[in-house]
Amino acid sequence: MTTMTPLKNDRFLRALRREPVDATPVWLMRQAGRYLPEYRATRKQAGSFLGMAKNPDVACEVTLQPLRRFELDAAILFSDILTIPDAMGLGLYFVEGEGPKFERTVRTAADADKLGVPDMETELRYVMDAVRVIRRELDGNVPLIGFSGSPWTLACYMVQGGGSKDFALIKAMALNDPATLHKLLSVNTDAVIAYLAAQRAAGAQALQVFDTWGGVLSPAMYREFSLPYLQRIARELDRGEGNERTRRDGEAGAHTPLILFGKGTAAYLEDLADTGADGVGVDWLIELGEAAQRTQGKVALQGNLDPATLYGSPDAIRREVRRALDSYRDGNGGSRDGHVFNLGHGMSPDMDPDHVAVLVDEVHAYSAR
Repeated sequence: MTTMTPLKNDRFLRALRREPVDATPVWLMRQAGRYLPEYRATRKQAGSFLGMAKNPDVACEVTLQPLRRFELDAAILFSDILTIPDAMGLGLYFVEGEGPKFERTVRTAADADKLGVPDMETELRYVMDAVRVIRRELDGNVPLIGFSGSPWTLACYMVQGGGSKDFALIKAMALNDPATLHKLLSVNTDAVIAYLAAQRAAGAQALQVFDTWGGVLSPAMYREFSLPYLQRIARELDRGEGNERTRRDGEAGAHTPLILFGKGTAAYLEDLADTGADGVGVDWLIELGEAAQRTQGKVALQGNLDPATLYGSPDAIRREVRRALDSYRDGNGGSRDGHVFNLGHGMSPDMDPDHVAVLVDEVHAYSAR
């Protein structure tokens, strides 16, 4: 774990420990992205998304861009969830307007047998170098979040060869050849644990797993093909313990909190709260108050404004921010502790940066002690 400047703003980490904070912390999924003109200029110069992600200095610049505009309480590493399968040799590339694709897919037991955990300081060194550069440049202003895709979500892309509307190929594998799918999910889990541990060692002060496609599964399939692997990550990933000083300062030896985020997985909140993770991300299809009541203070909750709220007027944005903050407090016995404000999913490229500023400022102003 990198030892650097003590944190000047530890609201985010305190909230994940369910400790009192002076105001609810806020960061936004995809806060570094195409809605910012400075991002678009950087991407044009870099030539491609992967060109940015694989250059640590450029990844650092893009990570820091939203922090220069908004009073955010955390930075998140600029990268992609598909770096692991790319490092496994599947050949990640992007098609304009279509998203990520893979040159090679995993469709058979023989395909799965060829996969192994990448070396984090060779095949994925560019990610770890980016973490190190970003930590240095943040200079302790806010904590840095590292992340990974979940084993199931990674498998979706690896089997389908890209995005999908119906996930027919991977669901057919689950039905017809579950042993192969479990083999794939097992190696993915090993890789995710190693990847997150390496990000932590490089300096990430919190970690998030994105189970973006967990919600496409039936309950029985979710409990077989996604949840057990999230439980393994929470159980086996070394997050450290640390003493009170290092916990507070986010330095070497600190406990590094883990957040599990799933889109469309509100039905499994109790299961996710029982994994041993520190936080659970909540999408906008459930009231935060209900989520707080169901998780019974076992975890911090992160979320959960509908991203489309950012298309509303400033007054509408303020109203919905207050509604979400009040819902959490009402479900948490009148306390705001243990809440990290976020969107229920990522931002879109056509969103107005001025509306993002309204959201961030309202979270802090309305929740201030």
